[in-house]
Amino acid sequence: MTNKSREQLYNFQKSTELFSRAAEVIPGGIYGHISPILMVPGLFPNYTYHAEGCRYTDVDGNEFIDYECAYGPMILGYKHPVVEEAAEAQRKLADCTNHPGEIMVELAEYMRDLIPVADWVFFAKNGGDMTTYATLTARAHTNRKKIITVRGHYHGIAPWCTAIGHGGITPEDHLNILTVEWNDIEGLRKVVKKYRGEIAGFIATPYHHPTFKEQVMPLPGYWQEVESICREEGIVLISDDVRAGFRLHMGGSNEYFGFKPDLICFSKAMGNGYAISACVGQKELMNAASKVFATGSFWFSAVPMAAALATLKELKRINAVEKMEKMGSMLMNGLKEIGNRYGLGITISGPYAIPFMHFTRDPNMYLSQIFCAEVSRRGSLLHPSHNWFLSAAHEEKDINETLNHAEEAMKVTKDYVDRKAVATF
Repeated sequence: MTNKSREQLYNFQKSTELFSRAAEVIPGGIYGHISPILMVPGLFPNYTYHAEGCRYTDVDGNEFIDYECAYGPMILGYKHPVVEEAAEAQRKLADCTNHPGEIMVELAEYMRDLIPVADWVFFAKNGGDMTTYATLTARAHTNRKKIITVRGHYHGIAPWCTAIGHGGITPEDHLNILTVEWNDIEGLRKVVKKYRGEIAGFIATPYHHPTFKEQVMPLPGYWQEVESICREEGIVLISDDVRAGFRLHMGGSNEYFGFKPDLICFSKAMGNGYAISACVGQKELMNAASKVFATGSFWFSAVPMAAALATLKELKRINAVEKMEKMGSMLMNGLKEIGNRYGLGITISGPYAIPFMHFTRDPNMYLSQIFCAEVSRRGSLLHPSHNWFLSAAHEEKDINETLNHAEEAMKVTKDYVDRKAVATF
């Protein structure tokens, strides 16, 4: 595909009109993490029409190379034939019925054998289901109340992990929630000492991936120190691997970073878009886990479980982790080279399979909005404030095409800077 001229840039008229209709009948129109508020209204798509491989088409007929991957769930490619075949075979038998299907046991056994930490597996639908389940399991196991979280880590929409200030959240919802800073071992030690014997669990994502900021990897030895503290104090160590799971290591991101949690929460990529999540844990917590009341009308649906089993097997078969690392490296190094060539400092953060880019001298991320909007209008989707995702469906030709879009977008961004439209320059 050749680069588009300004006259050929995408427009999003139908997407905008559809959002206006939605705002009349749906609170927020599009709510949560995919709200247009997080993008640049009018310069990004709002609604999908079709998706296949690493590309999707919006309702205006614009095609995009997708680096949000449905905000993580797409890992093998939209409509992946192996996954769809497994899902369809199960659908012909049964999906949501009175009882779970045999596929539930097969998936649990496969995940137990795949993931070193896993002696047992519990299934649900959303990542937030599992982070809440994990904290309840920690409390049931320890007979303690308090949970330590890391400031800025996202664990779902339950009251205990949603910041005060959002609608309906009260201070009482956080009564037993303690907060520490990322990479701050001494801060963690102080909190543990202050509340010794009261802390049930420590929950964190494997690395720091906040919105609107660069990603921060764990300092050398950080996770090993955390693990040591938890072992000494009888605190259940919970890895929230919902976002990064199966993109860094097939055994869980903790294997990538070299630590051993008691519980791991998965979702997003494990079903390649089918709604499923899981909590896996060590044998010592299985009895406590069985005492936690957690269920849902659709949690035993067999089709997503068949899709998840096919997804995990295919990821392992094709060595998808290595491919995503390679494609992400090609993309991010290419973007950095383009930025340097135009005299715009670029900061790359996070693992290559789940990267993020922002302009170094852009504290308000305004240049990121300009750049990502211009890339979007040419045919690649890069989010200005949320981390990106690579998939096993991305090929070198897709990366090269995106870098062509980025070249043109960087010219527009550079022109904006040269006209002194950004006060920090």
